[in-house]
Amino acid sequence: MHRLGIARSASNSVRPSKDKRFTYVLNDGDDTKHCAGVNCLAVLKSSKPDRSSYLFTGSRDGTLKRWELNEEDATCSATFESHVDWVNDAVLVGENTLVSCSSDTTVKTWDCVSSGICTRTFRQHTDYVMCVAAAEKNCNIVASGGLGGEVFIWDIEAAFTPLSKSGEAADEDHPIGTNGSSNDISSQTNLPQGYVPISAKGHKESVHALAMNDTGNLLVSGGTGKAVRVWDSRTGSKMMKLRGHTDNIRALLLDSTGRFCLSGSSDSMIRLWDLRQQRCVHSYAVHTDSVWALASTPNFSHVYSGGRDLSLYLTDLQTRESILLCTNEYPIQQLAMHDDGIWVATTDSSVHRWAAEGQNPKKLFQNGGSFLARNLWFSRARASFEGSTLVPLYREPTFSINGIPGIVQYEILNNKRHVLTKDNAGFVKLWEITKGVVTEDYGQVSFEKKKEELFEMVSIPTWFSVESRLGNLSVHLDTPQCFSAEVYSADLNISEKAEDDKVNLAQETLKGLFAHWLSKKKHKSGSQDGAHENESTVHLPFEFSTTSPPSVITEGSHNGLWRKKITEMDGTEDEQDLPWWVLYCILHNRCPPRQQTIFSFYLQPYEGLTIQTMRQGKLQAPSYLRIRSVSNYAADKLVTEKQLDSCGDLMPSVEILCNNQVLKSDMTVATVRAYIWKRHEDLVLHYRIKPET
Repeated sequence: MHRLGIARSASNSVRPSKDKRFTYVLNDGDDTKHCAGVNCLAVLKSSKPDRSSYLFTGSRDGTLKRWELNEEDATCSATFESHVDWVNDAVLVGENTLVSCSSDTTVKTWDCVSSGICTRTFRQHTDYVMCVAAAEKNCNIVASGGLGGEVFIWDIEAAFTPLSKSGEAADEDHPIGTNGSSNDISSQTNLPQGYVPISAKGHKESVHALAMNDTGNLLVSGGTGKAVRVWDSRTGSKMMKLRGHTDNIRALLLDSTGRFCLSGSSDSMIRLWDLRQQRCVHSYAVHTDSVWALASTPNFSHVYSGGRDLSLYLTDLQTRESILLCTNEYPIQQLAMHDDGIWVATTDSSVHRWAAEGQNPKKLFQNGGSFLARNLWFSRARASFEGSTLVPLYREPTFSINGIPGIVQYEILNNKRHVLTKDNAGFVKLWEITKGVVTEDYGQVSFEKKKEELFEMVSIPTWFSVESRLGNLSVHLDTPQCFSAEVYSADLNISEKAEDDKVNLAQETLKGLFAHWLSKKKHKSGSQDGAHENESTVHLPFEFSTTSPPSVITEGSHNGLWRKKITEMDGTEDEQDLPWWVLYCILHNRCPPRQQTIFSFYLQPYEGLTIQTMRQGKLQAPSYLRIRSVSNYAADKLVTEKQLDSCGDLMPSVEILCNNQVLKSDMTVATVRAYIWKRHEDLVLHYRIKPET
């Protein structure tokens, strides 16, 4: 028998001023498919007839994928995983380099054909990076722009030049830096000392679109400023500002010579600019809502456009004749020409290819159904008069690369181990986040009703948070609160441990996540120490899948945020790559020092009980303490104070009440306080001798 005592706080230790967050991203189903909207496309055409072309897609799920294109199918041959937020844009530079940008404020370069690894990370931007542009005939020049109003022009070759040995140490607070490859987080090749990208200064607001001419000496930009700005990319100096749009500029194109520029805007207009004359020479009222995407034929004679109105149009830039090619279920984000077809990315996770006659677009107008894209008034009048009578030329795409539904709604259940989710196809699933799997797929049922069905009257501290921004379930752990939840092993059906053994949910979850990493680390170090083998055992409720492993998003003391599949970590990661408290938990097999959450309560005799009140004051106990322990304590106390006699080894049977309700023995004091006491004052429990039945 034991007495309830005051929980002692662990001794404090020296900690960094701000502890880093640890996140793991769960995935369900086919990892070769996107689970969120596709923001960008890039096509790499094969230079040899016996080789396949590649399509690169960047998604709001934070990944890029490489698709090997054949005549009748597309195979995902690689997933590029390093960005920690939405991938917003991507461009090809040469034949083996892909440059991407993200809402994580970084620009990354990838060895996209051979090894598929991230080769550099640039951290110059201070806000979401929304767009990148490259010169087709100059593989060294890339520009990036974002919501911070910054436009940077990078010389890729100069940025990649390795440092001399004397210059390898980098200032971690310097805004210009590069991460190592995806194979080794810590191996970092920093930008050469003295190298600074050219800054095109002039935007006071967000930049949403960039375009370059073939040689890379001319750059155009647009955003919330409603004007097209033209820059000399060699110096970053502004050459001109073109006004005419009445809302944000969302898409830009430059012809190969750099003379003509096309702009698409949230004012629903497309404008053609002659940069030599510094004026708008044509405007096209094709769309009835924001224009978000533009793509042109090779000779810049026709433009394909899409946007918020779900429609893909083809417009003859000379005659202003326009035709509706197709309508989509979702707003169009980006377009990419590929031979006689056009790839269309939308806010959905699937990508579709439509017939486009890119080599001879005039053929499409021979089928009839075209109209003249005159002015904005005409466009609005047409939309009002015709309604939905415009008949698209095509009903179905010629080919589709299907994605999977993304999570749009979630609820953390009271047991703090399960999360109920609903995806954008209406399917409701139950996740066990301590092992990263879906335990139940309920199908297309009511989310609210299922949440009510799964309600449990149990109170466990909230030790994690979740979000679905990436389409998947992202689980966030922050210290020290993530170590606040402890339960008994019996509640988890862990047969290898005693029923009353405490289990810290965060500690065991981290052990399960890093089990293979720890094995690799021990193998590399040659450690054969088996003294603590049982302590590091991963129990069944915390075993993560290796066939569909979660990804880790975190950072250490250096190198910034990174993302990688847990199974791709090689065991060399250290405090520069991982938060100190995660390493402490895994390597020492215990929680970092922290102050335990305790509850205060009074234990008093039930009304009408003839025995005297026990000599004691306020009691304190951890939140996970069960009522069974309180009952045993009361019985032991009554016998010790000789208010009741024990019958040999048998103790008197005492039951505990709260608000005149008899409490179940397996309830915790936290549950009683949350669902039965329901007050801010200290909990009051009553005891009495259990009536004979």
